[in-house]
Amino acid sequence: MFVILVYDVNVKRVSKVLKTCRKYLHWVQNSVFEGKTTEARLARLMSELKKIINREEDSIIIYCFETTRYSNREIIGLKKGGEDYFI
Repeated sequence: MFVILVYDVNVKRVSKVLKTCRKYLHWVQNSVFEGKTTEARLARLMSELKKIINREEDSIIIYCFETTRYSNREIIGLKKGGEDYFI
């Protein structure tokens, strides 16, 4: 599956969330990650993130796609991040 993860967390927890997400996905730009993963790896990522965040202050949204076959990714402006995946 292909996932896009976006987060908005308190500055005290940003570095821990960033480091955790980088273990599983590719950094795209500030607070945005994407990449191919398995359900098991996604479950581990979510478990780790739940231990880090404060659910009353922080927000993480994960979009899951079974395929990227009918998708297109366009970048306007400065390209940031790592891998050249498309969505």
